[in-house]
Amino acid sequence: MSLEWREHSDGAGPHRLEGRAAALDAQIRDWPRHAGNDPYQAGLERVAQALRPLLPTDLFAIGYNEFCRPSIAEAIEQVIRQGASRVLVIPSMLTPGGVHSEVDIPHALEDVRRAHPGTPIVYVWPFDLHQVAALLAAHVVRALQRPATAHQASGGGRARGD
Repeated sequence: MSLEWREHSDGAGPHRLEGRAAALDAQIRDWPRHAGNDPYQAGLERVAQALRPLLPTDLFAIGYNEFCRPSIAEAIEQVIRQGASRVLVIPSMLTPGGVHSEVDIPHALEDVRRAHPGTPIVYVWPFDLHQVAALLAAHVVRALQRPATAHQASGGGRARGD
């Protein structure tokens, strides 16, 4: 998703507003990011590091719906330039019902599909909810097998990557 102007409050024409939105989107995406100012991006990068060796391909890229680079389209373009004959797009959202996974990402994929009609771009979502439930249940089982500390029981502390 990129920034969009939903209201034209200053009377400016749509082209001027679209240009301003594109400039602001680029400025936000190019902002220097690190774990301290963007914990989501840092967390997604850690998930990607864990996921990469589990996949049956060397072509792998992370794309962001908003705020970070590369955008979804830029990431897809990258793997196509590297030789991908098919692209699978996997969101980090596990459950249905969100505007990003149900609206924004499919919209972003439409433009890339038009630019690459010979390359299948497959959105592998929504996930099988039984598999999502099994993942969450396994996490609960692991947590129950560890002794709880007062700090964990109160919800304090940072999430661990196990």
